[in-house]
Amino acid sequence: MSQVRIEALLPEHADQVLAIYQAGIDEGNATFETRAPEWTAFDKAKMPGHRFAALDGDGRVLGWVAASAVSDRCAYAGVVEHSVYVHPDARGRGVARALLDALIASTEAAGIWTIQSGIFPENTASLALHQRAGFRVIGTRERIGRHHGTWRDVILLERRSTLVE
Repeated sequence: MSQVRIEALLPEHADQVLAIYQAGIDEGNATFETRAPEWTAFDKAKMPGHRFAALDGDGRVLGWVAASAVSDRCAYAGVVEHSVYVHPDARGRGVARALLDALIASTEAAGIWTIQSGIFPENTASLALHQRAGFRVIGTRERIGRHHGTWRDVILLERRSTLVE
């Protein structure tokens, strides 16, 4: 992974981040969403200390990762849900793993004990990536939602921190 650096995801990355998000949406196996949100909605939903961009040597965004709180209830203060997306041209170069590693480091430093994600079973590359990064499969949520008129399953994964008790 030459010339890739991980930095805080900032407003100046917005257009590229949302384009990468839309590319993932358009492929059909990344999310139930059908359209990337406007930047203000995206920005508001993502936790400021737990979102990163992977940039190439020219400052182009190759991918991004961001976490959102799963609940405002204090019992779930240490549980977040995350998304990770990589530009189609940058896949297979370790970008997603570097982004996940940055997210894991930031969440553990903040006392977050669980990172979770729901992944379509057809997204085998993402499932394998997450398992290599220490996530485990919790189970399958069958027919949890409709996506373009078709019921879809979601595999629920989580990574429990070994540092936060």
